[in-house]
Amino acid sequence: MMEWETVIGLEIHAQLATKSKIFSGAAIAYGAEPNTQACAIDLGMPGVLPVLNQDAVRMAAMLGLAIGAQVAHRSVFARKNYFYPDLPKGYQISQYELPVVQGGHLTVDLEDGSSKVIGITRAHLEEDAGKSLHEDFQGLSGIDLNRAGTPLLEIVSEPEMRSAKEAVAYMKKLHQLVVYLGICDGNMQEGSFRCDANVSVRRKGAPQFGTRAEIKNLNSFRFVERAIDFEVERQIDLIESGHKVVQETRLYDPDKGETRSMRSKEEANDYRYFPDPDLLPLIVDEAFIEAARAALPELPDAKKQRFAEQYGLSGYDAGVLTVSRELAAFYETVVASLGSEPKLCANWVMGDFSAFLNKENREIADSPVNAEQLAGLLRRIQDRTISGKLAKDVFEAMWAGEGDADTVIEKRGLRQITDTSAIEKVIDDVMAASPDQLAQYRAGKDKLFGFFVGQVMKLSKGKANPQQVNDLLMEKLKG
Repeated sequence: MMEWETVIGLEIHAQLATKSKIFSGAAIAYGAEPNTQACAIDLGMPGVLPVLNQDAVRMAAMLGLAIGAQVAHRSVFARKNYFYPDLPKGYQISQYELPVVQGGHLTVDLEDGSSKVIGITRAHLEEDAGKSLHEDFQGLSGIDLNRAGTPLLEIVSEPEMRSAKEAVAYMKKLHQLVVYLGICDGNMQEGSFRCDANVSVRRKGAPQFGTRAEIKNLNSFRFVERAIDFEVERQIDLIESGHKVVQETRLYDPDKGETRSMRSKEEANDYRYFPDPDLLPLIVDEAFIEAARAALPELPDAKKQRFAEQYGLSGYDAGVLTVSRELAAFYETVVASLGSEPKLCANWVMGDFSAFLNKENREIADSPVNAEQLAGLLRRIQDRTISGKLAKDVFEAMWAGEGDADTVIEKRGLRQITDTSAIEKVIDDVMAASPDQLAQYRAGKDKLFGFFVGQVMKLSKGKANPQQVNDLLMEKLKG
């Protein structure tokens, strides 16, 4: 059996969260009526001139700084020439030889607990093309140019990933980063964050890369993994049956779970790149770069490390809680409001709170229970007003809009019984009602202890303090 090695590089297109397009003042709101957000510049009308959006440059610089790259003091916009119906100018303005961001890296965490550094070759600014629509027109295609001129940052990795899972881990990490930075909304359904995967295989130990195929426009992590896995198998089968892999562009069909040929892959010289004569070289001074650095938030890796150290959390918990800036901020507000027990806060934020959010597909900002209210509930677990089990019912009532924890506890009469004499009376009643089990327990059948605990909790409607029930039962059952 021949051993094969997979070689993967990703080109990720992140749509920048500017208010207008990269070279015009046209809006970029998603979902507008076709062709209502394309101005004369986006349409490539004769005599119009592009003007660069400074905000797009600032966002590119922020990414460059976050990945430890070089933000170029001088970069150049080029014309990438090709003819396609959704490209009204007949060329796309992009960057070629001198991109704005050069070098950099991301450290990704893999499933086996190890981590790997993936190199980033470059990130360059470019405009998006329009969109061809095929479904609404019988035998015809419609063209929607709303997206034409939308600012993109194309982030190109080194071919350093060796499995589909590594590629997905890298893509997820980059997705988290651009959203943390606030430079991209990360909405993959709307095409704000999408990926082209370059995939090849070679025999283990071979110095040269194999012939690669590029799979275009993958817009979900699941599709990226499936498309790469299918493509790797396809290429290995081809080579092992005596055929050659041809360099081409392919599309992934999620319904069939396969990639199919789209067109033979162009080389860079097919695009006849040349500097755009309408745009001056982009000059970025040190002050601009420093302003971008000052705008950087605490980055995910740094926040995760701080959570582990400051709150004594495991790496796993710290990773889950820092997956988004919003969740991390919510957690920190809960801890600050409660003033203690960061692990208890972590369990509730990661557990019931996140579960309810996911079930109803809500954003944290729309949660009916805010951080201070959750801390109020945890305070009642802390002071033993309610048990952890009852707290789940209280939380559900809070989520349903019945008020804060104290209001729900009072209204439903859920205050935990911590009065020793009251618990002793319940225990006496249970023992009196269960003479057979009592005799068996005292004859050495220890497993019946759980039966008595259950009966006491049932009789007290779950309100008896569990720890006190255990301690008092132990004494009383001895006789």
